[in-house]
Amino acid sequence: MTDASATPPSVPEPVVPYRPTRLIATDLDGTLLRDDKTVSDRTIAALAAAEEAGIEVFFVTGRPARWMDVVSDHVHGHGLAICANGAAVVDLHRGRRIVEVSPLEHTVALNVVTALRSAAPGTSFAVERTGSFHYEPGYPPLHLDPTAVVAPAEKLLAEDFAASSAPDGAAQPVLKLLAHHPDLDPDAFLALARKAAGHLASFTRSSPTALLEISGPGVSKAGTLARCCAERKISPAEVVAFGDMPNDIEMLTWAGTSYAMANAHPDVLAATTRRTASNNDDGVAVVIERILHSR
Repeated sequence: MTDASATPPSVPEPVVPYRPTRLIATDLDGTLLRDDKTVSDRTIAALAAAEEAGIEVFFVTGRPARWMDVVSDHVHGHGLAICANGAAVVDLHRGRRIVEVSPLEHTVALNVVTALRSAAPGTSFAVERTGSFHYEPGYPPLHLDPTAVVAPAEKLLAEDFAASSAPDGAAQPVLKLLAHHPDLDPDAFLALARKAAGHLASFTRSSPTALLEISGPGVSKAGTLARCCAERKISPAEVVAFGDMPNDIEMLTWAGTSYAMANAHPDVLAATTRRTASNNDDGVAVVIERILHSR
């Protein structure tokens, strides 16, 4: 029988920060969530204990608001989560209502489409709006949505499409443009896209496939988290962050203390000095427990 609280021997013992912790910022997929997309009992208990101790917890994810049910019951106090790689702040206490948006302008998104089609022929696109998701015919429908419109990106990004496709006729800003390539290496695709259109928008990735996530210029997990912390008069030195993929790097380098998961992408491991156990071994909970024990 193994000790469920033990850190796997291949992972160095997590070193907790000496400075006081006022906020924990954690990615979800590959970080807080196990591979089966659940939150373990140990992690649920650690999150609740942190909040009871006066430490705020922010979920900071590439997921859209509609995919936040998995953690909606585990946000205490403020009830806010940062979604779509920083493009939206969502109130999980109020039905996943979006309370802040940093959109990708339609004309910018169209220019990105043109640039990527030229740089990487075969790229297909999807458009993530505040209340809907639509994609091109060639885009892999990994998460089928019966209400999605399947059409060329030019139609999906047209100014009049947002209102005409919405059930209530309300305008829906673009949160993210997604670009998929069937053949390119994921990291090579990201590097190529940044070279071709990095001056237009923010590019990152969190999928194991060649799937890029494209936001408005300057939009990132780090930027939105920094604003949320400033509102609470919390400094970067008082933030502990966790992540595993390239879309977490800016947040991890902004926070005063950061942990890469044992399963993290090589670029994340290179950008951080602290390590914790993998997502399947409750690496976030391991550190939270040590932080609380050291208080």
